[in-house]
Amino acid sequence: MFISRFIHRLIKSHREMKALNLVMSHKNEIHINSKDVVLTRNTVLGRNPNFNGLKIRGHGKVTIGDNFHSGENCLIITDFHNYQGEALPYDDTVIIKDVTIGDNVWIGVNVIILGGVTIGEGAIIQAGAVVIKDIPDLGIAGGNPATVFKYRNAGHYNKLKEEGKFH
Repeated sequence: MFISRFIHRLIKSHREMKALNLVMSHKNEIHINSKDVVLTRNTVLGRNPNFNGLKIRGHGKVTIGDNFHSGENCLIITDFHNYQGEALPYDDTVIIKDVTIGDNVWIGVNVIILGGVTIGEGAIIQAGAVVIKDIPDLGIAGGNPATVFKYRNAGHYNKLKEEGKFH
């Protein structure tokens, strides 16, 4: 909760946050390891997020769970043009869709996530994937569009989670 209020104050005063190596207290750390990180005022962070190059574009709410890790050059887009409106190729209407990312999610390099998507707890998104639909808990997904091709071992995952072994 403290982190969310702190980040919200930062973002309110700067509209976007671009930072390098921002670290807070031992248990509530935010690791920003790249100057190419952009969070919006509608970003809600869990504990211990690790950003290596994530940009969020749009006005939709992006909720990121605990122990999140992003690779370099990742993008979340929450705004879309209305191609079914009153002009071609699209009108002035902006369609906004939120994104939810669960706890312990790892997103590889060059991943794009589009609005309206939920990525479940413990999921892994392979480098270069384009996520256009929901990914279930413990799903390992890749490709364009991203599809689940494997699942984490639930017993192993839950054991590490219970032992508090988070990176």
